[in-house]
Amino acid sequence: MITLIVAVVAVLLAFAAVSLYNGLVRKRGAVDNAWAQVDVQLKRRHDLIPNLVETVKGYASHERQALEAVVAARSQAVNAQTPRDQAAAENALSGALKSLFALAEAYPDLKASRNFSELQEELSATENRIAYSRQYYNDAVLTYNNAIQTVPANIIAGMTGFAAREYFQAPGEERGPVQVRF
Repeated sequence: MITLIVAVVAVLLAFAAVSLYNGLVRKRGAVDNAWAQVDVQLKRRHDLIPNLVETVKGYASHERQALEAVVAARSQAVNAQTPRDQAAAENALSGALKSLFALAEAYPDLKASRNFSELQEELSATENRIAYSRQYYNDAVLTYNNAIQTVPANIIAGMTGFAAREYFQAPGEERGPVQVRF
């Protein structure tokens, strides 16, 4: 009788361990999928930028420094690997794009260009998709990190090599209050 009880308890513990492990695997897969969605949107953004640069070049070819800054920032963003590196590179790219759009203000013909306007709208829509993808990724990371740090899943996670994931965070200056100047 005792042997039967021990066997039943062992089977239940094994079932619980397998169930916890499979849950962790699903959560890790959700994080990987969420990162893939961020990556898709970032690639879309990276693909739009050369067209934008070429359009601006036609109107403001002597503004070489601003154009080169966008190209260099895009290159860094394309080559970034980790969420931390990707976030830093994307934030640098955003800054370079802001400079490029500020440059457009000085060129009324460029600002009125249909091609430039369409690219600007497409980039704006892509930025919104990136923001949503970042949020979705960070939510998946939160769920996963919580799962590997809570009892009893943390025991299974520790034994099987599940590690915490990084959030895709905005830089410090983007976290502060928005400055409105008139």
